[in-house]
Amino acid sequence: MTEPVDLLVDVLVIGSGAGGLSTAVAAAHLGLKVLVVEKDPQYGGTTAWSGGWLWIPRNPLAVAAGIHETLTAPLLYLKQELGERFDETKARVFLEHGPRMVEFFKSKTALQFVDGNGIPDFHGNALYATLGGRSLCAAPFDAWRLEQFSGKFKALKPPLPETTLWGMGIASGADLRHFLSSTRSMASFWYVTKRVLALWRDLMLFGRSTRLVNGNALVAGLATSAFEAGVELRVNSPVTRLLMSDDGKKVLGAAIKTPNGEQTTEQAWEFTVRARFGVVLACGGFPHDTLRKKELLPHAPTGHEHWSAASRGNTGDGLRLGEMAGGHIQKGFQEGSALAPVSLVPQKDGSFVHFPHLLERGKPGLIAVTKRGLRFTNEANSYYDFMLGLFAATPSGELPEAWLIVDHRFIRRYGLGAVKPFPMPMRGFIGNGYLKRGRTLVELAEACGIDAAALADTVANHNWQALQGRDVLFGRGDTPYNRVQGDNTQVRIKSKVDIHMKGKRVDSFVPEFANPCMAEIKQAPFYAVRVVAGSLGTFAGLETNEHAQVLNENKLPIEGLYAAGNDMTSVMGGHYPSGGITLGPAMTFGYIAAHHIFSQATSSMTSTRPMTSK
Repeated sequence: MTEPVDLLVDVLVIGSGAGGLSTAVAAAHLGLKVLVVEKDPQYGGTTAWSGGWLWIPRNPLAVAAGIHETLTAPLLYLKQELGERFDETKARVFLEHGPRMVEFFKSKTALQFVDGNGIPDFHGNALYATLGGRSLCAAPFDAWRLEQFSGKFKALKPPLPETTLWGMGIASGADLRHFLSSTRSMASFWYVTKRVLALWRDLMLFGRSTRLVNGNALVAGLATSAFEAGVELRVNSPVTRLLMSDDGKKVLGAAIKTPNGEQTTEQAWEFTVRARFGVVLACGGFPHDTLRKKELLPHAPTGHEHWSAASRGNTGDGLRLGEMAGGHIQKGFQEGSALAPVSLVPQKDGSFVHFPHLLERGKPGLIAVTKRGLRFTNEANSYYDFMLGLFAATPSGELPEAWLIVDHRFIRRYGLGAVKPFPMPMRGFIGNGYLKRGRTLVELAEACGIDAAALADTVANHNWQALQGRDVLFGRGDTPYNRVQGDNTQVRIKSKVDIHMKGKRVDSFVPEFANPCMAEIKQAPFYAVRVVAGSLGTFAGLETNEHAQVLNENKLPIEGLYAAGNDMTSVMGGHYPSGGITLGPAMTFGYIAAHHIFSQATSSMTSTRPMTSK
């Protein structure tokens, strides 16, 4: 490289989601000087909007709870789930280093976890799947610890407003159950009251909640750990190109466009960073790169038929940089993205927020239908499997879309998409067209453009099956994952029936909802929200080896270049066997990349050390 260098570091990380920050923290703890650059005004990427869950079999929290399994079981689960896309070398490396990664962050950094020992794999009836012990989530994080680093809390990307209550994040599990039960339980009411009072205090002091949960807690824990380890993080700093050696075989750093002086000025300039031992691409994949979506997502023939819930800044920068350095994109997956149904929430400026429907589909009293008025899949299955069902039911040439149908009881208890449960108002969502309402099913069908007669028949059939507690069409509620997504408290609701025994009338009580995922849809008015094809991120990415090194077309590592998170091809090969299979591998391979960079640095320093005479 002949051009001048403005800054010298050991490791340059491009992107500030879980993959990038985990690399930065691990590298800094190994004694390397690390710079993280983020093109957006706030750091955290899609991770900051996510649920914060990681799939890490044999993790320390599971082991501490007495859940023990050998590496073989999750390895065989992946083998059967991934089929021809199963890469045993990378799968083994992931499963071996995942627990070590968790232990490192748990014992050495500010990031802590809560277990998901009761969360089953998506396909719980499959061989080698488990009922729990393979998942964990970032523990709630107190932003006061992050606030000690001037301006760093303000620069953290907040969660999506549509997924919060007045900006207050709600964690899955007990936290969510308290909010859903706040109008029916005094204990839950007081729990929620204390949360709201704390929020008001935070809003007056900081303008946002300091009790961070889910993906926001994960990023805050990682960022705090990075700052405490001496990592520098710069926002508003997009990378324009990689710096290559004169022979074009080694990545030496990057050129970065950043505001000149204060970040509020409009004038920009480019400066160069020399990374002595490695550059890590962690830019979040291509969920908002129209051309790449057109190329890699079959259901988006123009690139515009896919509405991802991922961060808008994820526009394929890392993939383009990697290709410029000689890397290539793996193709031919079952699906190139982490599919999820999303609804389009209108905003005042005419834009839309892409809301991912991850939770309510498994609750009792909801069905999904096409415009033909027919169910097409098990609504309580994973968001990825839901979309596969919708694709299969969509005739060629039509836009994949469906309607989530509920009654008044359901929407007031659970909400629907961006619509919050009682006592939150929903008039605004009806007014802007997001939420459709009908006094009858026929009226609702007309408002949505659904075949009214077919919808009435579908609901009637569903209601009959709900009373039996069995979905004979799609097996809703048959798997452990389905039942976790449902509402077991509904099983205890009873209805009075008359039973005649030996000529005598007997009053008895029987379960109305024997299936935690099924309930009748019968209380008018009725409501619907349209969902379309979207994702939580992308799977197709740069081909890498087990060390997270980017490979060229000859499958040889490009010296000095690594990828983590969604910039690297998913180790899951375009499949979705369990929740957390994006963030778990992202952090694990970020941790692996840091250690490989350190080993290369150690080797380089040893080989260049002058010999001493004896």
